Amino acid sequence: MTDPVRTLTAAVRQETAAVLTHALDMGLDFKLQPEIYRARLPPDQARDLLVSNLPEHPCAVGDVLAEFAETVLPMCKNEASPRFLGFGDTGDDVAALAGGVLALFTQQNLINQSFDSPSATFIEITVLRWLRELIGFTNPSVDKLSTVWDVGGVVTHGGTMSNTVAMMLAREHAAPGTMERGVTDPGRFAIIVPRGIGHYSVKGALTWIGVGSQLIEVDTVGFRFDLRALERALRENAGRIMAVVAYAGDSRTQTIDDLRGVHDVVRAVDERIWLHADACWGLLCAFSDELRHKIDGIACYDSVTVDPHKVMAVPYSLSALLVRRPASLRAISSYSDLIMQEDFAFGQVTPFVGTKGWMSLKLWMLMRTHGRTGLAAMAEQRVATAGQFADMVDVHERLLRLHDPDLLAVTFVYLPVDFRPRNPGNADVERINQANRWIHNRMLAEGTWHLHQFSVPDDASALRRGAVVYPLRFMAANPRVERRHMTGVLDYVVSLGRLWENHRDKDRG
Repeated sequence: MTDPVRTLTAAVRQETAAVLTHALDMGLDFKLQPEIYRARLPPDQARDLLVSNLPEHPCAVGDVLAEFAETVLPMCKNEASPRFLGFGDTGDDVAALAGGVLALFTQQNLINQSFDSPSATFIEITVLRWLRELIGFTNPSVDKLSTVWDVGGVVTHGGTMSNTVAMMLAREHAAPGTMERGVTDPGRFAIIVPRGIGHYSVKGALTWIGVGSQLIEVDTVGFRFDLRALERALRENAGRIMAVVAYAGDSRTQTIDDLRGVHDVVRAVDERIWLHADACWGLLCAFSDELRHKIDGIACYDSVTVDPHKVMAVPYSLSALLVRRPASLRAISSYSDLIMQEDFAFGQVTPFVGTKGWMSLKLWMLMRTHGRTGLAAMAEQRVATAGQFADMVDVHERLLRLHDPDLLAVTFVYLPVDFRPRNPGNADVERINQANRWIHNRMLAEGTWHLHQFSVPDDASALRRGAVVYPLRFMAANPRVERRHMTGVLDYVVSLGRLWENHRDKDRG
């Protein structure tokens, strides 16, 4: 392939197209490969292979692509593989991929509207309005849309940033003017989260916004707030709570909390407490009349985080923070006479971000092509797949499911042959954890299948209530997954479990 000059010009259009077509073919081949990895190396060997000094002399782009294909790409994780069954979405919607490519080419900067992103700003506004409507927030009519303060949301790079902005809003709501004066009474900025299942981002957010890591964890039942314990914690900590965070799909089992119940308890105790719903996973339910009841009450929350890159086949990264009252974003605004003095400049309402790429174009493309019925079908099919996998786990004598799936996640454990389900005891739970951690480590080392793993409290008393369990997690987010892949990964888990038991028996002997 002829190597073009470094800068795109009309004179080298065809040569540039050849390079980009080659790169596109590499990307398509990668996504469509059946393997998760084509090569596996230990971290130190990968480091020694890939970490290098800056070359002294220029190199042809074709040669660089060849080097990438030979050394870097084979070790990349392919989430689109039907054997990758352990995390979020695969990012392979064709319209979303096209949007991502066009966003790169158009080079819009959504910090300003007038000259930086004359049309892109309004596409981003459209996407935010669509998301708000789906979760039940009201939008002003288009003719009343006069400034960014009327939009009621911001697009961010991920759920962690969205949750951090939400905690900034909660702080300013609890103590207006803290943006200018600084934190003067840190004791009033505690937040309540469910014990053992909260996401790390809200704890991190408290430290990043300068109020200190003040988490008050409340007991849960079935991976949802114990509402009596929640009310008790609110009353015992009166005057200290700036926010309560509920999960419309927690990051472990994806159980959706009783959003309406949490709202009612909090509002009955203190109407000023900021209510935030992390719906990074639960956004899926907003697409479908069949599933929407699962997130009933979410429209009553002050702010909601959604992650299209987790549940909408949108390539990384894309999240959004939505607020019930659009004007509340004024509390965290910033101004500059250099770049942010216009009505539709999103730079006024994006903390931590200056230059801002057109991330929302890929979501606009996806939603525009799927429409309501297509989004609903996507959501319902994925939830149905999770139900099918749960049924497969339930009929297997060596596997035990830990929860009833609300969304896409099914967590389960392999049971050693001598497990006594009616009287597990401490030793049995520990042995189950040993087996499942060994299985997962072996799975990571081999790289032929993937399920996720983490610690989770046994909140549904599947083994022993209160025990910390290390389950395996299946995720029904990959549209390429068929029944044979689900049976295949379960057979693989069981075979590894038996291998662990054989090794253990030999060690004992």
